[in-house]
Amino acid sequence: MQQESSINISPGAGVLLPLPYHEAVVGYLKEREQEVWAWACSARSREEHAEAVREALLKQAYRLDAATYPDLHRAANAAAARLGLDVPITLYQGNDGQINASLYFLVGEAHVVFSGPLLDRLTGPEIEAVLGHELAHYKLWTEAGGIYHAADRVLEATAAHPGATPAQLQTNRLFRLFTEAYADRGSVVASGSVEASVAALVKSATGLSNVSGASYLAQAAEVVAREPAGSSQASHPESFLRAHALGLWASGDAQAESWLDAALRGPLNLDQADWLAQLQLESLTRRALAEMLRPAWMRSDANLAHARRFFPDFEAGGKSDDTLTHDLAAAPRCADYLSALLIDIAASDRAMEDVALAWALELGDAWNVGDQLQARMLKDLKMTKRQFSKLKQGARALLDKTEKNHVG
Repeated sequence: MQQESSINISPGAGVLLPLPYHEAVVGYLKEREQEVWAWACSARSREEHAEAVREALLKQAYRLDAATYPDLHRAANAAAARLGLDVPITLYQGNDGQINASLYFLVGEAHVVFSGPLLDRLTGPEIEAVLGHELAHYKLWTEAGGIYHAADRVLEATAAHPGATPAQLQTNRLFRLFTEAYADRGSVVASGSVEASVAALVKSATGLSNVSGASYLAQAAEVVAREPAGSSQASHPESFLRAHALGLWASGDAQAESWLDAALRGPLNLDQADWLAQLQLESLTRRALAEMLRPAWMRSDANLAHARRFFPDFEAGGKSDDTLTHDLAAAPRCADYLSALLIDIAASDRAMEDVALAWALELGDAWNVGDQLQARMLKDLKMTKRQFSKLKQGARALLDKTEKNHVG
């Protein structure tokens, strides 16, 4: 029996769609990792995965048959129907004592394994919420011919390799977080109640028997108002993030997707960049270089040659990038990187002397990295504070003079 939710669920919340992060990662793999992608989509790869899943199920779980557990199977079938799934479902109790539930994915078969005393903790629509969460994994893995499951397997295999790069590990981590957020939405669709979904989530995380989903939603809203950083978790987002994200999505909030992306990924950060952030940083770097070399007098052979060490096809023009300052402001954790980039270009042509540094100072102020730029000039260029102050005070006059002389 479904429980009425005090949150009015938007009609659009009944439609489960892959999240933008899922689509972006699949696009990246198709374009930049074509051989790996072809392997992941091959029949052989899927057969190897299926064999491993079957073996794990036989070894680690006890099958809960429909004759002995009729109510549980009815709940599973109801959850699947609400998700639009028509697939045989097999339920198990795992040997692991940790409270949890998980999907073991096979094409054409949904296997849900409960661990620990989770089933004893759940009541009413909470059971459908947990089953809906796990079956939503199945729904995602079968979308578009299985491309999201292929991406998941590529990322898991890559992350497990001893030579995995930080960006590969980060992409795998974020893909898992967004997958859990998608599955959380499936729990709402299956149960018809945001509160039941949140209560089931908290019970799974804490082991408590009595939980108020409505109270935790209020608590989550209080936490996110104070906590701007992205998720730090490895596989499942923090419970308060998941609860708040569900409330936004279920109510049809227009900012639900952008809020979730910011909550899970956090600000653009050079030190924690996944594949997509690397692409974003690459674009911002190219645009920043173009802005640095926008004045014709900055486009010396030495400066252009140095810029082409970043991008061999780099070309600079005289048109200002009107949105660059706004986009850089959205990446405060890249301030030191930007200041290093400014100095790198400003110091690449010694013949330009102080004028290039003056231009770097002006851009540094515009990009809100002036403090970091000053620190780097004092340290990297061995400038004294007096030399820096003199350069700073005369920067605008020096630039005006250079521009006038160049035009003349």
